[in-house]
Amino acid sequence: MTIKSKKQKTESFRVSGEDLLKRVKALIHEGNIRNITIEDKNGKTILIFPLSIGVVGAVLVPPLAAIGVLAALLTECIIKVEREG
Repeated sequence: MTIKSKKQKTESFRVSGEDLLKRVKALIHEGNIRNITIEDKNGKTILIFPLSIGVVGAVLVPPLAAIGVLAALLTECIIKVEREG
């Protein structure tokens, strides 16, 4: 599902827990992402973390570690990505 607005668009991806960290890392490397939200399979928000243009690797370590823990606990989840433009 994609929702378009003037300045941002939102995409949703349904992934298994084992693919969660890999998918989030790939999305971060794509760039132009403002926020990543992780929800459980029922749509309950579990984790939200904002990204900005100046984000560097050291800043991402704590959120990525949390995502790694979530991946071990979740069987299926939804990643919502807010992109600029």
